[in-house]
Amino acid sequence: MAEGRSDGEEDDPNDIVPTSLTLTPETITSPPPLPILPFDVLTDILCMLPVKLLVQLRCLCKFFNSLISDPKFVKKHLQSSTKRRHLMLTTIDHQQQFVMYDSPIPSLFSTSTIVAQTQLYPPNGDTYASVKCSCDGIFLGMFSHTSYFLWNPSIRKFKLLPPLENQDKSAPFTIIVPYTISFGYDCFIDKYKVIAVSSKNEVFLYTLGTDYWKRIDDIPYYCTICRSGLYVSGAVNWYVHDESDSSLYFILSLDLENESYQELYPPDFEDESYSWTLGVLSDYLCVFATSDMFLNVWIMKEYGNQESWTKLCSVPDMHDHGFQASAAVYISEDDQLLLQCYEFDSGEEKLVVYDSKTGIFNILEFQNNYEHISQKVYIESLISP
Repeated sequence: MAEGRSDGEEDDPNDIVPTSLTLTPETITSPPPLPILPFDVLTDILCMLPVKLLVQLRCLCKFFNSLISDPKFVKKHLQSSTKRRHLMLTTIDHQQQFVMYDSPIPSLFSTSTIVAQTQLYPPNGDTYASVKCSCDGIFLGMFSHTSYFLWNPSIRKFKLLPPLENQDKSAPFTIIVPYTISFGYDCFIDKYKVIAVSSKNEVFLYTLGTDYWKRIDDIPYYCTICRSGLYVSGAVNWYVHDESDSSLYFILSLDLENESYQELYPPDFEDESYSWTLGVLSDYLCVFATSDMFLNVWIMKEYGNQESWTKLCSVPDMHDHGFQASAAVYISEDDQLLLQCYEFDSGEEKLVVYDSKTGIFNILEFQNNYEHISQKVYIESLISP
C-alpha cells in the first residue's frame, strides 16, 4: 500500500505531484533537454542534410564543427550525396564576361516553366575564370594558360595550384606551350590528381597535398588531345585523334594509380556515317553516336571491357523542332535525358529534356537567359581542395 501524506490528510487524486516536467516559471522558459541520440544515428541523420545546412551547423558549436570537419564524416557524406546533383551553367553576359549559375538537377525535370538559378561566384571574383572538369564536387579551372585552381563551390573554398612551366626553352624565342588539363581521384592513396598534357604530349601530374608538378611518361601515341579528360573508375579518359590515321579516333585512358596508358575503342556502330563523342552518364563511360536520324547513347557497363558496350537508348531526329542533339548531359532515374542541343535559328546551345517513355521533348528556359557555353553536372560535397 502506498504511504499517506505526512500531514494526516488523504491524497487527493487531483493534486499535482511535482516532477521534472512540472510547468513552473523556470521550465516554461527552459525547454526540456533533447534526447541523446546514439552517435551513429546522429551521423546518419547529418549525412542526409545538404552541404549548405551542414556548413551552418559547423558554425553552431565546437562539437558540430569537429564532427562535420572529420575526414571520415566527409567521406560518408560524399557517399550519400550521389542524388544531390547540380547543374552548373557557364554563360556569357551582356558585358562578355563569364557568369556561372547553379540549378539542382531535380528542378530541370519538374513541371515549372522557368528553371530557377543561383549565381556562383568564382574564386577571387575573376569573371574570366573558367572551369574544365570536376570530381567529387571539386572543380578544376583556370585563370590563364598557366594559372590553375581547384574549387568547391558548395563550401566556397578554392586552392591555387603551383605554376606550371609553359615556355619551350629549346626554342630561340619565347613559345607558350598550351596544356589540356584533367582531374580525378586515386583511391589507392586517397588523393586527388591533376593531369596536364602539353601540345607535345608531355604529361605532368600534380597530387593534391603537395606543392609541385612531376613529369610522368609521355603519351605513347602520335595523337591530338584537345579536351579535358573524363574521370571514370580511377582513370582519366580522352577522346583522341590518331594523327597517323586521319580516320581513326579512339579513347586514351590514364590509370591514376599506376600512371599507365591504355587504348579503348568505341562500340561497333555498324554504320560508318556515325560520328561520336565521349561522355559520362551515371558514373559510366559513354559514347554519343550521331547520324542524320538519331543520337544513340552507349554505356560501358564494365569499365575497360570492350564487350560490355550497351546501347542505352536512341534519341530520334529533332530537326522538326529546330534542334540537333549532340550529347546527353544527365539521365534521371525515370529515364529522362537532359540533352545538349544545337538550335538552328539562334545558332546557340540549348538544353532539352527528352522523355524516352513518352517521346516528348521539353526545351528548358532558365531564369537568366544568357547564351550558355558549357554545362557541368556535379555533386555536393564537403571536400576541401
